[in-house]
Amino acid sequence: MNYPSLVRKQECKTDIHVVLYSDDISEEGAPQIALDSDFKCNYQNKAKRVLTSEKVSVQVTGTCLFHEDIAPDITDIHSGKVTIFGKERDIIQGIKARNPDGTVNYVQLDIV
Repeated sequence: MNYPSLVRKQECKTDIHVVLYSDDISEEGAPQIALDSDFKCNYQNKAKRVLTSEKVSVQVTGTCLFHEDIAPDITDIHSGKVTIFGKERDIIQGIKARNPDGTVNYVQLDIV
């Protein structure tokens, strides 16, 4: 059965560089890179003020939506970095939204 794409390719226009880490650790103790590539995504961001005891800071978070499975060899996306609009941000969560037959419909990366 052919399932509709929930994130259409024509809506993914923002350039993004994605680096995903695997579960393994290198000999130096750093995470090993499982994916290092450029893609197009649908990017949505938001900002909020966070009040701490010392000062007020602005926290920018965002969601990157991809119309395809950007990492078919990786089952769980849990950490990495993205470079978007010239700024490097950390991945805090990755979601592979699946169809009922188990295929990936779209990938979502939450960044901060």
